[in-house]
Amino acid sequence: MQVLILRTERLPVIPTLLPRTRHHGAQLACCCGNAGCSYCCGPKVRQSRSTRFMYALYFILVVIICCVMMSDTVANQMREHIPYFEDICKGIKAGDTCEKLVGYSAVYRVCFGMACFFFIFCLLTLNINNSKSCRAYIHNGFWFFKLLLLGAMCSGAFFIPDQETFLNAWRYVGAVGGFLFIVIQLLLLVEFAHKWNKNWTAGTATNKLWYASLSLVTLIAYSITTGGLIWMAVFYTQKDGCMENKILLGVNGGLCLLMSVVSISPSVRDRQPHSGILQSGLISCYVTYLTFSALSSKPAEVVLDEHGKNVTICVPNFGQDLYRDKTLVAGLGTAILCVCILYSCLTSTTRSSSDALQGRYTAPELEVARCCFCFGSGGEDAEEKRNMKEGPRVIYDEKKSTVYSYAYFHFMFFLASLYVMMTVTNWFNYESANIETFFSGSWSIFWVKMASCWICVLLYLGTLIAPLCRPSPQYSV
Repeated sequence: MQVLILRTERLPVIPTLLPRTRHHGAQLACCCGNAGCSYCCGPKVRQSRSTRFMYALYFILVVIICCVMMSDTVANQMREHIPYFEDICKGIKAGDTCEKLVGYSAVYRVCFGMACFFFIFCLLTLNINNSKSCRAYIHNGFWFFKLLLLGAMCSGAFFIPDQETFLNAWRYVGAVGGFLFIVIQLLLLVEFAHKWNKNWTAGTATNKLWYASLSLVTLIAYSITTGGLIWMAVFYTQKDGCMENKILLGVNGGLCLLMSVVSISPSVRDRQPHSGILQSGLISCYVTYLTFSALSSKPAEVVLDEHGKNVTICVPNFGQDLYRDKTLVAGLGTAILCVCILYSCLTSTTRSSSDALQGRYTAPELEVARCCFCFGSGGEDAEEKRNMKEGPRVIYDEKKSTVYSYAYFHFMFFLASLYVMMTVTNWFNYESANIETFFSGSWSIFWVKMASCWICVLLYLGTLIAPLCRPSPQYSV
């Protein structure tokens, strides 16, 4: 009896050891395993999404560091509040006031390290079709070591010899990469417009209400386009002067009209029955937005009035007070910039987007009309349940094949790194750039946005005119 009592008292010790073991295993998985941050989240998380979230988190961390490096406010606060600031700067050989750690040259070096990080993983993950391979495990895990690698590469860029030659050469690489990032996003925008029209048009065969949906969205798009152009004509032009704004509004308005006429022309409709004014309306909407964004980024024109005072013209009167709190504007603008870039990277790395860039489209007869057509079909949840592991929060959704292209994912973040580098350093006006004045106007940003606007129009017109020159299935959208 005494022996039995001793055994009974020891039994509760065993269950208390198991949760601790699982807890430490979960922490180890977060650092090294292929579960990513899934163990840290409450609801069930797909493995593919947690992996992309972790890379996005690294990207945001570096972007924030770049914005801090470009901030004169942060540099002044550090100089005033950090004791022995000059001695520390001299000790780490960063200059008398740590001038080597701030400004456009520092951002170039940090973004060089981040771009190399994603480019290496792009090469490492080429032709991965199964998440069970060793290279796939490297892509989906080892997060702590990846963070150390990213930090080492960003720091190591400060020790590159012949910095002047490096910065001059890297500047042109960044310009090409940033431009390519913009072009890919515009291509996907055009593909999205065609996909929207094709999906909803497929529903008209069974339900005529889809015609009403198409008409409503088209009407809204053209209303926004017309209203936006009129609004800009009222507030960004004046009776005397503002000739550049008048010309640009006239040119972009004419391009919107040209796209609409070409999209419904008989020759285009004969080659592409799914072409319509919905696509041209969406592209016109985006052209209007880019035009407004470009005019808002244009440096203010100052003239002398009849009393000899400086007066800002060609901008709305209520817009002259928007940039008084430079810190608030810089913080808000940086947050919006990060969100837009992350959205572009994550949405452009799906399997459908990758196929669209390669000219592979779904057959029209296989389209199933849905209001939220850009999301997956309803059968995805059942597949996830079959692929669910016995663990608490992770859904392994890549057992059979990868959900997205790993190499293309890293390539997009490589281009995004170059785009961030050029955008934060004000493109080619880098010497006088800082984050506080970044959102107050720049000719470089103005022309980049206007060029993006015209490239978007050319890409859309190309998808309409190309089949007329060379009828081939690869041009069918």
